[in-house]
Amino acid sequence: MRALLRLLRPRRPAARPPGPALRAPRRAMAGYGTEERGRPGEPGYRLFFKDAAGQYVSPFHDIPLKVDSTENLFNMVVEVPRWTNAKMEIATEEPLNPIKQDLKDGKPRFVANIFPHKGYIWNYGALPQTWEDPHRKEKSTDCCGDNDPIDVCEIGSKVLSRGEVIRVKILGILALIDQSETDWKLIAINVNDPEASKFHDIDDVKKYKPGYLEATLNWFRFYKVPEGKPENRFAFNGEFKDKAFALGVIKSTHECWRALLMKKCDGGAINCTNVQLCDSPFRCTQEEARSLVESVSSSVNKDGEEDEQMWHFLDK
Repeated sequence: MRALLRLLRPRRPAARPPGPALRAPRRAMAGYGTEERGRPGEPGYRLFFKDAAGQYVSPFHDIPLKVDSTENLFNMVVEVPRWTNAKMEIATEEPLNPIKQDLKDGKPRFVANIFPHKGYIWNYGALPQTWEDPHRKEKSTDCCGDNDPIDVCEIGSKVLSRGEVIRVKILGILALIDQSETDWKLIAINVNDPEASKFHDIDDVKKYKPGYLEATLNWFRFYKVPEGKPENRFAFNGEFKDKAFALGVIKSTHECWRALLMKKCDGGAINCTNVQLCDSPFRCTQEEARSLVESVSSSVNKDGEEDEQMWHFLDK
């Protein structure tokens, strides 16, 4: 009996030899891939992006905003999977803008659980090629932008992965006012979600997901309170605006981003390095892009630890 139990007992995986590890693609790549540098949960962790040809790209600047110029379909970069707590974000001030974990007092930041929820209550991310200009006052909110790409709350049924690039339908928008800055929150759904065909505008969210918008409003109102900060407030008395209003905001933030990449406005510390925008003065070569990524690896490994790389090829 003891011999049989020993055979049935799970074995520990063999120790991995030191040095970089390369994980093979899960399937043929049709969209974008990601490459991890450093270890998740540590300050030096970065998630870089590659296109279908294996070339480094910026998720902020190189991934197109729209999927098809004739349709209202947009690319979304997933930063935080639903039900997780790590506050991950596109590093807007770093070359090629990898995803990193936000830091507080030098330590990785996690959002608190807002009862009765666990972590973020949607797949959370951003639209590429958008920028909320901190020097431009929004007429509708009377506040300037928050200096980031526009945020997206994806309400589909699937828990997505960090770094996925998906196509979404825009349904509406919420105007969060964070420390006197406009911080737009788009409401969207993955076009590949089984119920996506039901959703066309913000009223469909109220109809088919009753309580979800109210939970979203409460989450954004209270999520910083456990950190000792006051409740957030909203423009329009917390009213979710419809799809048409949301599309207008997206158009405006895309125009601001375009001015930023053409060096027609003050971007401050924003890093505009890109590899695919031919008319941008910030464009770099692929060789320069690789050097930038390697310099991050060297920084992560400054204590003598071996670098670890993982490839995740993700379909759109």
